[in-house]
Amino acid sequence: MTTTNPNVRLIIIFGGQSAERDVSCLTAAHVLRAVDATRYEIQAIGIDKSGQFVSVEVPAIEGPDVSDVEIAPLVPVGSNCVLSELLNEPSNCADTVVLPLLHGPLGEDGTIQGLLEMANVAYVGAGVLGSAATMDKAMAKTVLDAHDIPQTKWLSFVEHQKPVATMATEAIDALGLPCFVKPANMGSSIGVSKAESHDELIAAFSTAFRYDEVVVVEEAVLAREIEFAVLGNTDPEISVPGEIKPAADFYDYEDKYFDGAAELQIPASLPAETVEQMRSIALSTYRALRVEGMARADFLFEENGRGPLLNELNTIPGFTPISMYPKLWEASGLAYSDLIDKLVELALQRHKRRATKRAAS
Repeated sequence: MTTTNPNVRLIIIFGGQSAERDVSCLTAAHVLRAVDATRYEIQAIGIDKSGQFVSVEVPAIEGPDVSDVEIAPLVPVGSNCVLSELLNEPSNCADTVVLPLLHGPLGEDGTIQGLLEMANVAYVGAGVLGSAATMDKAMAKTVLDAHDIPQTKWLSFVEHQKPVATMATEAIDALGLPCFVKPANMGSSIGVSKAESHDELIAAFSTAFRYDEVVVVEEAVLAREIEFAVLGNTDPEISVPGEIKPAADFYDYEDKYFDGAAELQIPASLPAETVEQMRSIALSTYRALRVEGMARADFLFEENGRGPLLNELNTIPGFTPISMYPKLWEASGLAYSDLIDKLVELALQRHKRRATKRAAS
């Protein structure tokens, strides 16, 4: 898709090899429908299931079924030299910005961000360190503990270091039942299980270890699920709060992206002082994990207990029409297409700021 007088060449990368591939494709389709075609020369690049970069005609991923776009491989994934050539194709635009919409491993974990750094191109979202540290739940929780960010009680386990039955016993002794088991490097609630017995916990470990070598076990709490959207680089802004009332036992994959059965309340009904407390925690978390561009801060709020507990930070939140991140900004006065424009602007600002540091060295 070519525009009349574009200012920026916007390259959208989507797909990937992770279990969250379909979410990435769905998000890319919605972003492409919403982006202002008078401002951008738009190029779409997919990563297929075998890890190949593929060139995509933009209309091909604007249709209703975008999960399996069939197109010929262009270049192999992992070749940053070829990626540099691809990103530096001739363009009439003054600037190029990459918008990575790759959820999960090999996309949200610092890998694609590293390739883009090597290619010396501006990109939306957190950098290599922020992406990697935030994606790994065990590492993120370790960092946040060091910064005194309130969290639920948790443990992490590494596959093959001890028998799963021993892991289950240790988790029950430390956290009690029920508890949640999650792959450390996965999002969209994929591989997440709630266990209410020793046998269920063993099964939950088996499920989580299908997706990662490290799993996190968290205590189950009776709490409200509150989310904030964060936007910015050195001086981030924070949206109004939103509350999720899951249709299932917890806010699962189908609820997040497909059936939309969860009830979303925006803004959430909370005392003003609680909102400010959560915003402060969200900001501290964003900075502690070295995140820039955007993130969604997810809280568990124990009204009659410990108060706000940071659950996790998500550096590439979903952008589907039922996703919380764009909904929170819309409720805060920033429309979907304007949000994309702001993210592109932030990407260019950070790239130019960092370029001065490279030049100084």
